[in-house]
Amino acid sequence: MHGIVGRSSWTKQIRHLIKQVAAYSSSVLIVGPSGTGKELIAAALHRHSPRSKGSFVAVDCTSIPASLFSSQLFGHIKGAFTGAEHDTLGSFRAAHGGTIFLDEISELSLELQCQLLRAIQERAVIPVGCHRSIPIDVRVITATSRCLETEVQAGRFRLDLFYRLNVVKLTAKALHERPEDIAPLCEHILDCFSIENGLPHRRLSPAAVSFLESCTWPGNVRQLQNLLERAVVFTEVDEITDRHLLDLLEPEERWSLVAGQGKEANQLPETPIISIGQCTPEKSLCCQCSGGSWPTLEECQRRLIRETLEQTSYNKSAAARLLGVDRRLLVRKIRKLGIPMRDYRSRAA
Repeated sequence: MHGIVGRSSWTKQIRHLIKQVAAYSSSVLIVGPSGTGKELIAAALHRHSPRSKGSFVAVDCTSIPASLFSSQLFGHIKGAFTGAEHDTLGSFRAAHGGTIFLDEISELSLELQCQLLRAIQERAVIPVGCHRSIPIDVRVITATSRCLETEVQAGRFRLDLFYRLNVVKLTAKALHERPEDIAPLCEHILDCFSIENGLPHRRLSPAAVSFLESCTWPGNVRQLQNLLERAVVFTEVDEITDRHLLDLLEPEERWSLVAGQGKEANQLPETPIISIGQCTPEKSLCCQCSGGSWPTLEECQRRLIRETLEQTSYNKSAAARLLGVDRRLLVRKIRKLGIPMRDYRSRAA
């Protein structure tokens, strides 16, 4: 099944469930940790459903300002507010005849939950500035990394909306719970990245695969993908080893990944094969900044961000992907660490 890569018992089960559930228009709630592929599951449900010829509209609930929620989901008419120069459909009407996917549904405020509940119950939306309801025909799939039952008990999520959404529940498992999927996932990620960028195919050594299978992966598949992309960018050999991978990890990322392996600090590589993001007292550029003493974490982060920006020709979006962080977080880090804006603007020109 396209997008659902792996050979674990969970992967086989979720493929079967997707085919079974896709045939119906029932609402689906997908739960699981961040980075486990909940949107991939939602997209697979749409592709295998009778609605596959319609649109699949994904909405990130964490990115919608409360003031724009109604307009983005339900649309607006021309003149409804300042700046509304033309009519818009909104996400629900754009998904008419297809599927709407609401990611991180638990992040909505109670007021916004009420608006959403009404649209789902009435199967109609009222665009901002309009007094006429417009019927909609959409399948609603939602996802969350939180436990909605707990959110309901805490008064942060409406019980009636929970029952509307939780008709069919699918669970996405954390990556460390299905290590059998790591090898095929790595092969798939490396193949896709090489094809997209016109690069020679890269492979992992057996030791590298064993290392990745033993990691805890708090960021799940998304974190694995980021690390493999870094490895392709910063290594020039056909076979990526476990040493290459360790050398590409920031200090705090190392500890989070190897926490379940019983590794001590003195078991980690002392001298990096690739200099990016690594610091040794003798050779580190960070140490030059700190007068030859061991660098601080802030100095290491400053150097890592600078070098990543240089490697990506100062493209902040590309740098954020390599570092495995959100672009907005990277921009805040650049400002906080005092990396002058003029430096990378001039170089990017």
